[in-house]
Amino acid sequence: MDAVRVTLMRDVLAGTEWPAATRRFAGALRGSVASYGGGLLLVGTPEYEPWHLAAHLVDEAAWAGTPELVPTLVRHGARPSDPAHLAVGLGRVTAARRGETLLVVSPSAPGEVLLERVRDARRAGATVLALGTGDRELDPMAHECLTVPPDAGLDLDTAQHLVSAAAGENSLPAPRRGRNRLRDRLSRLADQLTSPPPDHW
Repeated sequence: MDAVRVTLMRDVLAGTEWPAATRRFAGALRGSVASYGGGLLLVGTPEYEPWHLAAHLVDEAAWAGTPELVPTLVRHGARPSDPAHLAVGLGRVTAARRGETLLVVSPSAPGEVLLERVRDARRAGATVLALGTGDRELDPMAHECLTVPPDAGLDLDTAQHLVSAAAGENSLPAPRRGRNRLRDRLSRLADQLTSPPPDHW
């Protein structure tokens, strides 16, 4: 979904909770990966792999200059013979540690195997985010969740597009922007100090 379509969708949803809710969730996602920088793991359910969200986050990361948003797609059916970017299995969720962010997308019940892996990641200190239709076991484990019930007025696919688009907006947190401004000023000062003296000297 391109920027024009995202804007149109936000206009359609104006007056509802969803533009603010998706931005808030995207802010939590962006804040987690930017603050900790340990990597973003993205996993769905056995029946649903969030391919499109992964692709959109890759695009947003490139456009916003925020490589931390590039996810590692974790697959339930991954095999060692798969290409490297498709061969990451659920063991990677269990291995998640403090500083890493785990985003779980669940249009249906995640299942006990995934829930146990998410519990392991949470116990090890990973930040857990949940995007789905609501699950009584997954949502309480999440540090932040966005629940899109079936009667919400938008579907989970649209919510994912709005979240990924918002995640790429204003993607650098304030402290990092401050460091960039300071670096720019120091760079200008260094240029002035190392430049040749004016001709009248």
